[in-house]
Amino acid sequence: MTDQHRAGLTRRSGYPLDTMPCLDRLAAGGTDLVNAYTPHPTCVPARTSMLTGRFPSAHGVRQNSTAQHACYEADLLDVLRGAGYRLHFAGKPHIHRGPADFDSWAGPYFHTEGPQHTEQQAAFDAWLRGLDHGPSTQATPFPLEVQLPYRIVDDAVGALGEAPTDQPLFSWVSFPEPHNPYQVPEPYFSMFAESDVPERLSGPEAAEAKGGDHLWLRRLVESKRPGYDDLWRRYAANYLGMLRLVDDQLERLLAAVASRGRDTVVVVLSDHGDYVGEYGLQRKGAGLSEFLARIPMVVTGPGIAAQTRTEMVSLVDVLPTLCELLGLELPAGVQGRSLAPLLAGEPVPAGEFGSIYAEVGFGGAPYGPDEHPPLHFDYTGTTYDELNSVTMSGGRRMVRAGDWKLVMDSEGCTELYSLADDPAELVDLSDDPAHTGELLALTRLLAAWMIRVGDELPTGAYRPKRLPHNWRWTGPTPPLSTPTSRTSR
Repeated sequence: MTDQHRAGLTRRSGYPLDTMPCLDRLAAGGTDLVNAYTPHPTCVPARTSMLTGRFPSAHGVRQNSTAQHACYEADLLDVLRGAGYRLHFAGKPHIHRGPADFDSWAGPYFHTEGPQHTEQQAAFDAWLRGLDHGPSTQATPFPLEVQLPYRIVDDAVGALGEAPTDQPLFSWVSFPEPHNPYQVPEPYFSMFAESDVPERLSGPEAAEAKGGDHLWLRRLVESKRPGYDDLWRRYAANYLGMLRLVDDQLERLLAAVASRGRDTVVVVLSDHGDYVGEYGLQRKGAGLSEFLARIPMVVTGPGIAAQTRTEMVSLVDVLPTLCELLGLELPAGVQGRSLAPLLAGEPVPAGEFGSIYAEVGFGGAPYGPDEHPPLHFDYTGTTYDELNSVTMSGGRRMVRAGDWKLVMDSEGCTELYSLADDPAELVDLSDDPAHTGELLALTRLLAAWMIRVGDELPTGAYRPKRLPHNWRWTGPTPPLSTPTSRTSR
């Protein structure tokens, strides 16, 4: 798992720069799920959804500070433990579980520090903190071996060697990168020149035009780091260099896995995306744009077909998929769908996989663009938190069907976008009479999704009916009339 890794930035996905050749080769040999989505574009809610197979509004974790309150009957660790698996973790957790829940644990590595075994590692971690989550304008003055992905793979490879050969193993390797701070050593710093970075679809003027949370976040960052957007190409070049660094460590990890000579299912995915300069913004924090919501997802292993699938899938589908692949019972309250038939190359119902849903927001009433409530830490110097009381206030829900996307907030405001014509979601068509049909269809579909993800827990005397693969909309067409997809992006 990577952190804050936006989809669509590899050569295989159409990007002009060769950022992740190992991941591209893996995708070519397995199932490349090109329309995969996070259920919530923040770390802990998304990771909790992956482990529990439940959307944030069901498991209850809607911000990074509430992992301990996750609601579920059994999660992926419980299921695998019950099946006799040895459980290993290495990297950045940001989950509702801790070291006691694994047989071996190496971490926690975060994006500003990790377990330190040498003076050089400690010096690097201190330098990393000094970047204050910004982009470095120079190559990192430390060798590759102190980078967190390298140290994490060292730990994971060591755990592979120590694992009993007669026990199945689940190894979760969680890279903090390409999350901020944005930095890489040579040769990665110079690998993608600023002049090679493709033009972005939109700049700061887009945040100004979109208003609301986007404008508030833009003003916050500008107040902390005046002229910050002047460095957007350096930030993007560093981000791409971080992708290649992670890719090289992924290759090293996969070589160690292959050397074990055992059947292995490999799942590569991220928790959410990154603006990478779009809207003149950095990191994440406002809205449900494709830049934040879409993630890479690749699956390989025995019985996994070599194919590209355009069906719309989610992180919440990981738990039920692994349950079916391993022949294990699905826990109560799981909302995700098994992708096992899809991974095997079989046809799947258009109604089940023709749309996808995601959500964001801490709840409560939304703050206005000129409000400045107390924030959860002192914002001195250049420090800022994009996941703050304003940008995460209220709530938003989105549904995508084909090339059409609807976003609705807790105040009833709607946004309708044609992604084929407007991939940056700059032209809101919700008030355009020519698109009343699309607005109605997606509004009804969003309502159906919100009913579907209503929580089944706690269980009582009556048990919900569960269909094969946990599929609900199994007809040949979507459950409601939805716009037809013109392209797959």
